[in-house]
Amino acid sequence: MILSALLTSVGINLGLCFLFFTLYSVLRKQPWNTAVYAPRQLAKQRRKSQNGGDEEEEDGFFNFDMLLPSAGWVRRAWQVSEDELLCRSGLDAVVFIRIFVFSSRVFAIGGAIGIFVLLPVNYLGNQLSIDFYDLPNKNLETFSISNVNDGSNWLWVHFSAAYIFTGVVCYLLYYEYNHISLRRIASFHSSPPQPHNYTIVVRGIPSSGGRSFSEAVQAFFTDNHPSTYLSHVVVHRTSKIRSLIKDAEKLYRTLARVKSQSSQQINKRDRLLGLFRGRDTDVSHYEQKLEDLERNVRTEQHSLTGELPNTSVEVPAAFVSFKSRFGAAVALHMQQGADPTEWLTEEAPEPRDIHWSSFSSSFMKRWISRIVVVVACVALTILFLIPVVLVQGLANLEQLETWFPFLKGILDLTIVSQIVTGYLPSLILQLFLYLVPPIMLMLSSMEGYLSSSSTEKSACTKVLWFTIWNIFFANVLSGSAFYQVNIFLEPKNIPKILAEAVPGQATFFISYVVTSGWTKLSSEISQLTSLLWSYVTGVFSSNDDEEIEVPKLPYHSEIPRILFFGLLGTTYFFLAPLILPFLLIYFCIGYITFRNQLLNVYEPKYETNGRFWPIVHGSTIFSLILMHVIAIGIFGLKKLPLASTLTVPLPILTLLFNEYCSRRFVPLFQYYPTESIVNKDKEDQNRPNMAEFYDKLVTAYCDPALLPVQYARNNSSLSSPLLQSQV
Repeated sequence: MILSALLTSVGINLGLCFLFFTLYSVLRKQPWNTAVYAPRQLAKQRRKSQNGGDEEEEDGFFNFDMLLPSAGWVRRAWQVSEDELLCRSGLDAVVFIRIFVFSSRVFAIGGAIGIFVLLPVNYLGNQLSIDFYDLPNKNLETFSISNVNDGSNWLWVHFSAAYIFTGVVCYLLYYEYNHISLRRIASFHSSPPQPHNYTIVVRGIPSSGGRSFSEAVQAFFTDNHPSTYLSHVVVHRTSKIRSLIKDAEKLYRTLARVKSQSSQQINKRDRLLGLFRGRDTDVSHYEQKLEDLERNVRTEQHSLTGELPNTSVEVPAAFVSFKSRFGAAVALHMQQGADPTEWLTEEAPEPRDIHWSSFSSSFMKRWISRIVVVVACVALTILFLIPVVLVQGLANLEQLETWFPFLKGILDLTIVSQIVTGYLPSLILQLFLYLVPPIMLMLSSMEGYLSSSSTEKSACTKVLWFTIWNIFFANVLSGSAFYQVNIFLEPKNIPKILAEAVPGQATFFISYVVTSGWTKLSSEISQLTSLLWSYVTGVFSSNDDEEIEVPKLPYHSEIPRILFFGLLGTTYFFLAPLILPFLLIYFCIGYITFRNQLLNVYEPKYETNGRFWPIVHGSTIFSLILMHVIAIGIFGLKKLPLASTLTVPLPILTLLFNEYCSRRFVPLFQYYPTESIVNKDKEDQNRPNMAEFYDKLVTAYCDPALLPVQYARNNSSLSSPLLQSQV
């Protein structure tokens, strides 16, 4: 690809970005778009009004300023402090934004070295002067290390840059790891008592003749933890009840919609004439059907929690709560039974984070499911090579003309060839990639994790390594799946093969960053899909009091995308530094964009308390090692064996640094230290409301499907929930 083709792709995407960001700055001012661009504030106002507060009235008068784009949202997103972001969106949101901060710092320093030092060295590899007039017609390989003469002493500049860049990245990694671990501990100390800090999950409860699982748990923990044991809740199979509740909620929404339409369309004269008697009959039918469903729910609940409960639907798992965090920690980290397959303990998730259906899976079922998931991931990886091959064909005009000879005349046009080679390949690949995160999330949910956060973490890891293999290695190696596997079966040839293949794909990945990264930020800020959906649903739904569903940020798809861009920047830092400015622009715009979205659009549904950061650290270490392996190979190919040999210590030192960080920080992300737990317990002894907290703790882990339900019969409150907890 020549530079002019890249500039064409950059121009197209820059124009799209400007259009979408301008569109957002106008659309966000329109009151009817609040549910799309500020659902958090709208949901907060709705809850306040339902609780008896005064709802703010919207200004219904036209204001010409509503049609003018403005950048005030950028200033507000920038000015929000990290403490405020932590308070409003949680530690996971802070960690997510810190990825952008870390990446911006890395590639600001790397970009300065790459653009002002390495790029001139690469360009002057075969000539003594720069012809600025001919720059648009230069091939992009002219700006890469491929343009430097074999055996040239200028390659020592790249060698030095690799060492400097590695040192910068490791320093910033340590700084961020330390900063986030301190944030995690500080967040724990400043938080009020949380049920999951006092509770553990116990699985593999042994069955004994004549006793239920609940009685077994009661006896075991009363005998072995008499001073700290508080209460327990045994898990039941409630899939049938959940299905009934789901049907009831769906029916209630239908009933609310019918009543809303009826109240708007029927007047007194029409009622007297009986023109809408059929609609009244429909309402009565829905109400009767809803009452029947509610009765069935209560009957099923009574069979599980009544005076004579059905113990056959109990699951050998329970939530066991203790009087202190330290008591829960002792029970968590000690083997409870003589048989290591019984009384298994693990950390309890937040009550809102529990994936209740996973408790019904047996150990054998979970084991088989994980094998099936591994096989499915491998199959998906192989099948994804089909669009990769298609993309490679588009990037190569000669190959495309071989496949489709009738397109030869069209492809000879300069503008067509520039768009086809510079824009379409990465765009098509991105369209296929949109299918991967939901598939990986579905596969992770099959593995039997007890919490939604653990499922999302697993999906995040799957999407990351899928992206690295299928987007990076598949494009670089450009062969069949068996060819790619055979390459890694001969480790001694890996540096040479990667050194030969990776620089040749620099142009594709530069285009990929522009197309995938910049375009994704444009679609993220404009929320066009949600906007169009809100308009479509607004046509068919006339109930303005419907409950606002605030979305959560899909970490399992966004974090892998950011980390993959980081891998590209690290790998091509000294190979093709021209990619670095485009990456830096992406990270800077992404920082502002996602701060705005976290404050206005996304709301946390659950918290991992910063546990995504070890994934970020591991991915960055892998990126550095990959850069070092390629550097060893490239210096060998460039007839500079001494530089190749002296690069060998770099991956070793990086792995030692990673081992140090693993021992220094990883334990803090697995469990809270005893010192923090004991100090927190001492502070809580002086809290006046601890007795009230213990009362709530007893029922905190009750299955929502077993809570008493009550149908909201108030016809004037069509937006009130169908099932209300009576605790």
